[in-house]
Amino acid sequence: MIPEFENFKGFKIKNIPKDEPLAPGHRACQGCGEVLALRMVMKALGKNVIVCNATGCMEIITSPYPHTAWRVPWIHIAFENAAAVASGVEAGRKALRRKGRIPKKHVDIMAVGGDGATGDIGLQWLSGALERGHDFLYVCLDNEAYMNTGVQRSGCTPYGAMTTTSPPGKKSFGQVTWKKDLPAIAVAHNIPYVATASPAYFLDLMNKVKKAALVKGPAYVHIYSPCPTGWGSAGERSIEFSKLAVDTKVFPLYEVIEGRYIISRKIKKPKPVTDYLKGQRRFRHLGEDHISYIQKRVDADYEKLVKLSEMV
Repeated sequence: MIPEFENFKGFKIKNIPKDEPLAPGHRACQGCGEVLALRMVMKALGKNVIVCNATGCMEIITSPYPHTAWRVPWIHIAFENAAAVASGVEAGRKALRRKGRIPKKHVDIMAVGGDGATGDIGLQWLSGALERGHDFLYVCLDNEAYMNTGVQRSGCTPYGAMTTTSPPGKKSFGQVTWKKDLPAIAVAHNIPYVATASPAYFLDLMNKVKKAALVKGPAYVHIYSPCPTGWGSAGERSIEFSKLAVDTKVFPLYEVIEGRYIISRKIKKPKPVTDYLKGQRRFRHLGEDHISYIQKRVDADYEKLVKLSEMV
């Protein structure tokens, strides 16, 4: 067990922080699961944090000049280099503490980006920061496409999903590749802590973010983030879809502590993937053959995760 976790009691309903480091009044779409997840992330971290925010929906909706929804030190950076800038902030603070220019107190450093900024455009920068061992937290808010620029496919767009650059047609059926496994890529860097989280299970999300901030060295948290606008789903159903993604095994919740997999919520009686797919316009064109394939793949991937969790 990581030593820093020993004294961490965890968040419960009765002790959820009342502070709102991310202020209300932003310009997110109705039902945006991404900003809801980000609010929980910030409540878990508190105000002793520096945020490095890649270009994307969360940057756009929280910082329309001359306004800001951020109540903590925050910097907007290019699409690709959130992890690189967080690395520089961490290294710079270390040098300034050594020279006596700033107090010797710990400040959490968080880089945050969407799935495109993390797994596609920013993957090289993220990999480098993890490999170098910088003491920072990276949060990926995964809404499964480039939503801010027009709902284009990303490496995290799920198989079969319709986007503006993976449209269904007479000779196509949407996204033809399977979703990139970014948590597994992070685990491959042998970092202390990796986790997946969902806004439907907000205490689990907050506790994982806090654990990630407590570890010495790099940590990565991948958060499922519904996008009603890009998915063609009802805004009031974002949390419902967040829960269905877990209950159908489409998005399992787990953490990897120093290489050991721990399933956070075991699904003994899974719901069929059709329960998750229906209600989202991006999947409505799929036929029974594609849905059957998705079901088989989801089941196989979950079994792999179970086996990993059983390894000592």
